[in-house]
Amino acid sequence: MIYKEIPIQVEGSDKTSRAQFYILDTLPDEMKIQKRPIILICPGGGYHKVSYREGEPLAMHFLSLGYHACVLQYSVSQEAFYPTQLLEVTESVRQIHEHAKEWYIDTKKIVLAGASAGGHLAANYCAFWKREFLVEKSGMQREMLNPRGLILCYPVITSDPEYAHMPSFRNLLGDTVEEEAWNLSLDRQITDSMPPCFIWHTATDQTVPLPNSLLLAMALWKAGIPVELHVYPEGIHGLSLANELVECLDGRGVQEECTSWISLVDTWLDRLMKKEGEE
Repeated sequence: MIYKEIPIQVEGSDKTSRAQFYILDTLPDEMKIQKRPIILICPGGGYHKVSYREGEPLAMHFLSLGYHACVLQYSVSQEAFYPTQLLEVTESVRQIHEHAKEWYIDTKKIVLAGASAGGHLAANYCAFWKREFLVEKSGMQREMLNPRGLILCYPVITSDPEYAHMPSFRNLLGDTVEEEAWNLSLDRQITDSMPPCFIWHTATDQTVPLPNSLLLAMALWKAGIPVELHVYPEGIHGLSLANELVECLDGRGVQEECTSWISLVDTWLDRLMKKEGEE
């Protein structure tokens, strides 16, 4: 396996912003597998930190299934505001294309994944990838930016004051939060260019309330986008894998009944990849 960190630097980036690539060995002369899909992971952290628990542990799981993985350590300093983080996702996609031949990456099968505020970032990219400013900044053809799928874990989505996680929007937008938060309420930004989406959430999440996922799922449904939504009756925010591998020092982060989400997304991904092969 190859592990490589590539600096991700766009206008406004923190010096530490980087993409951590986990690349499986691929031997096309010996194996049927010629190219592999890649999962680009945006961990959560309220746009003020990047959670380890929602990054590398997920990458290790997807590697075990034969996917390449990349964890984006995006900018979260008090000087890094929108659209810096979105442009960093775009630059990470460009790096995937740049190394595709060397690392045997199937660039038609780039899947975004995100948790909490990282879910907002991943969904933001998937909603905006066709927009002219992203295409121009990327220097790539528009269709090269096209994501194949989107995986969301208890995502920040809406800026509706009744349900919003406003600290995430304030950290992302700074002094422009009052003017711009509405434009980044992603339940209002869904078009038919969104990829198929898998979402899971818990009904008792007190940090990012369940309606964030419900509003997004409804918007996707209205736009005719395939969406799979799973709601668990109990569980705090930020569960990640929800098992002992991501247990916090104080014992939080384990919710046995929620651990099934990862096997559900495995099945969803398998279907998604097979469907791509039939098209």
